[in-house]
Amino acid sequence: MNKTSINQRFATSVNSIKNTTKSEIAKKLGLKNSTFSEIMKGRMNVGTDHIARFCSVFRISELWLLTGQGSMLKKEEDLTVAKLSSSNEGIPLIPISAMAGFGGGDCQILKNEVDLYIVPHFKDLQIDFMINVRGSSMQPKYNSGDVVACKKLPLDTFFQWNKVYVLDTTQGPLVKRIKKSQEKNCIQCISDNKTYDPFDLPLSEIRSLAIVLGVIRIE
Repeated sequence: MNKTSINQRFATSVNSIKNTTKSEIAKKLGLKNSTFSEIMKGRMNVGTDHIARFCSVFRISELWLLTGQGSMLKKEEDLTVAKLSSSNEGIPLIPISAMAGFGGGDCQILKNEVDLYIVPHFKDLQIDFMINVRGSSMQPKYNSGDVVACKKLPLDTFFQWNKVYVLDTTQGPLVKRIKKSQEKNCIQCISDNKTYDPFDLPLSEIRSLAIVLGVIRIE
């Protein structure tokens, strides 16, 4: 098992890039030099958005960077999580704030604006999109920075109690475990982090929803 961390592999791949300064790499990733330096020293984690950008620009394998498996450099024939699709095939990684548009039928617009990933482990799960988890409310099940794979569902779906869903609501997007509510026409939203209190959400406030079927864990 490869015991090096994502940050260590990130630093290794950065140091392998020729004819490009670290300042130029930081600029391409939209990072301040000070932040980039902290990441290189292992004092700050590199975010999944920056990983995707870094691997796309410098042809580094996301699979290797995230897990240590395979080779560092991306190969055109690799159909892995590291492979960015140039066609309309693959799973879009979207900002959680964009779920409203995605669930509302603007899929083609979003697919033209985001990177697409081919993830063999998700092939038979009918995944519609992936999003980054933000915040700590779903720890330890999901950590901030994890990528969860989601399948869109109709609004009149039958909820599978105690499963995790991504909900686009009038209060904003939520990633919560769903249980039956004692209140009429409501569901109960549960955070796995027990410091967050459960709350009832009226079904009328849900604009779109998806069930979480998989996760890519970021160290």
